[in-house]
Amino acid sequence: MLMCLAVTLFTCIDTSAKWLLLFGLPTLQVVFTRYLGHFLLALAVYLPTEGRSALVSNAPLKQALRSGFLLGSTVMNFMALRHLPITITTTIFFAGPIVTSILAIPILGEKVGLRRLIAICFGFSGVLVVVQPWGTEFHPSIFFSLAGLMCASLYFIMTRLLAGVEANSTQQIWGSGTAVLCLLPFSLQEWVWPDTTQSWIVFCLIGAFGFSGHAIATLAHRWADASLLAPVVYIQVFLASLAGVLVFDTWPTIWTLVGGAIIIASGLYIWQRERSINRRTNDRT
Repeated sequence: MLMCLAVTLFTCIDTSAKWLLLFGLPTLQVVFTRYLGHFLLALAVYLPTEGRSALVSNAPLKQALRSGFLLGSTVMNFMALRHLPITITTTIFFAGPIVTSILAIPILGEKVGLRRLIAICFGFSGVLVVVQPWGTEFHPSIFFSLAGLMCASLYFIMTRLLAGVEANSTQQIWGSGTAVLCLLPFSLQEWVWPDTTQSWIVFCLIGAFGFSGHAIATLAHRWADASLLAPVVYIQVFLASLAGVLVFDTWPTIWTLVGGAIIIASGLYIWQRERSINRRTNDRT
């Protein structure tokens, strides 16, 4: 239930971002606002209990790379959201486990068997169904979404490398603080203030959605194995579709639904395959 709540909050981030972008706020300002709220809340929660130790990284270079990939993922995703329906950007990001499996081969030295390789190719066919590079409705902003997918996958790779090395508080503060420092000079150049009550509410909440979503997801992983929680992320396709209909009056196309089903099936197979391999490994030990 906690993971379901976290995924709902992640959907709220994208919905809020698209709302502000359609309102006319610059992309970098929306990204800055999202991370500023996250950063301030992280400082307010972790500094009183952990002090300065929450600010000190045990692997600063890896942490900086992780934070940079997270920032790049958000920037690319928000740029795509300016022109694409939230259902398309969300569905493309579901290919994250597939891309992460590929990148884990050269970076983490993991081995990928034939069946998992077939599942990866099957998943990419789902991405092509969603993107439809052969269709008349193809929009160049798809490339922003694909770039965001790559950054997000590298972010997850770096998170794996930092597992057991960094405290959650440090990762939260570094991830949001790096974005704030990098974007501050650029976002102030073309700052636009909201001028409606609804936009002000969304403007103030987007950072809270980010911090709360990550904090609750972390709490969920303390109480349950990652292998149990991983498939829960796929409910976001239904939440994104609901947000698209209710907030933006945009219905998902049949191609988005079919492609999403292919990607989800591939991701679930890879998840189940990794789970069974880990179970056999644990039984031997």
